Amino acid sequence: MHEMSICESILQIMEDQAQAQNFTKIEKVRLEIGPFSGVELEALRFGFEVVTRNTLAENCVLEIIETKGQAWCMECADTVQIIERYEACPKCGGHQLQVSSGDELRIKDMEVN
Repeated sequence: MHEMSICESILQIMEDQAQAQNFTKIEKVRLEIGPFSGVELEALRFGFEVVTRNTLAENCVLEIIETKGQAWCMECADTVQIIERYEACPKCGGHQLQVSSGDELRIKDMEVN
């Protein structure tokens, strides 16, 4: 379950920011996660709750913003939305797609005290 190590990394980033920006409590964190990131969302939620116990992020609300997958179709020269990484272009049916978004996993913002 690599989600636990992802949660530990997120906590480390939050603690580093708390020290750098002089805050003591994190109320809410918003993550942007794409469909190709390889992250199991329920496992991430569980891991986040476990990892943040007895930290400045204890009881922090975890909000996950699921982003869309997009790709550039070389055949129809357009950006298209895709659900799976290796699917055909929904416009022209071509298979020459270059994924341009959907693999992100990042902290969008935090609400702190």
